[in-house]
Amino acid sequence: MSRKLWAALGLVTTLGLSTSACAQAAPAGPATPNDYTQDANWLCRPGRADACAADQTATVIQANGSTSVETFKADPNAPIDCFYVYPTVSSDPGGNSDMTPDLPEKAVADQQFARFGSVCKLYAPSYRQVTIAALRKMMTGGTSNGDGELAYADVRDAWKDYLARDNKGRGVVLVGHSQGSRILLKLLKEEIDGKPVQKQLVSALILGMNTPVDPAKDAYGSLPLCRKVDQTGCVISYVSFRADAPPPASSKFFGKVAEPGMKAACVNPAALAGGSAPLRGYFSDRTIMGTVMRPATVWAKDVTVSTPYVELPGLVTAECVSKDGFDYLAVTVHPDKADPRADNIPGDLLVLGQPLKDWGLHLVDVNLAMGDLVAVVGEQSKAYAAAAK
Repeated sequence: MSRKLWAALGLVTTLGLSTSACAQAAPAGPATPNDYTQDANWLCRPGRADACAADQTATVIQANGSTSVETFKADPNAPIDCFYVYPTVSSDPGGNSDMTPDLPEKAVADQQFARFGSVCKLYAPSYRQVTIAALRKMMTGGTSNGDGELAYADVRDAWKDYLARDNKGRGVVLVGHSQGSRILLKLLKEEIDGKPVQKQLVSALILGMNTPVDPAKDAYGSLPLCRKVDQTGCVISYVSFRADAPPPASSKFFGKVAEPGMKAACVNPAALAGGSAPLRGYFSDRTIMGTVMRPATVWAKDVTVSTPYVELPGLVTAECVSKDGFDYLAVTVHPDKADPRADNIPGDLLVLGQPLKDWGLHLVDVNLAMGDLVAVVGEQSKAYAAAAK
């Protein structure tokens, strides 16, 4: 298999791959815990000029080709907090990343988390995640040297430090994607569900990962899925696929869980109660690794985009679908020959120019619905504050 193919396969992590990598890990010995009282061990903290202070200005391109610039301003006095765990992006050569954030860690926080700064104060720990290199090694038949338990222990320690040092009784939203979501599922199960801190959970956004739920209870453990905009203490979770390219029947990655009697959660952030709705996505000409897309995306004919992000109102809709044993967010792009905008969106994991169908739109799980996710968190913050009075 070509180097290009392995590089593509290593770009993202799935539940199956992550679990396998952890199971085959052979750590040299107990690692020294990180000291999260040291601000240097945090990728993002409030009041700093860090990865989460990146410019979020967007060019809005309407169906008729008209444009406007949407400015962005973080709220330094936001009433709640957000705690983010980023996906598998580390390009470090070892099995686990070091604690020095490189471009991929900074870029993905910019794309997936910084925009939440308009509704919450932002906390994102650096952590010794299982790297792309470790997953490549496993997939080429070797024994992965990535230690998933180390990655989890770092996030758990950061969470405990955040609660002790920063939280001060405030409501908090958990935000994760891919490996980050897998870690947050374990954190929810072991450190939050049924514990006193559960009352402070505004919501958990478990994105790009299979969250096992009991269909009869519509819940992960005791945490219900979010079905109303003013609901708190709940979970939003989905994996995304193009509506015309659903998960292959043989897929074991996204949209299906192994637990008997359970199914993968799907909550459409644009329509919590169900049904189809336009997604308010924020797209970029850079990948989640921070590299420029090749070929560069042309968002609209004769339109030059100089802002970091682009918004294309009405171009994309989505609906949660339960089909052929899979549960996922089915994403539909609505091209129009009279519309000067692009007829498609990026987001597939490509190998030699062809999409890996098992992965769907994993690379843009968060970007697809970023505006909707931020809006929901804003409404949940209001509901949480009202209930606390």
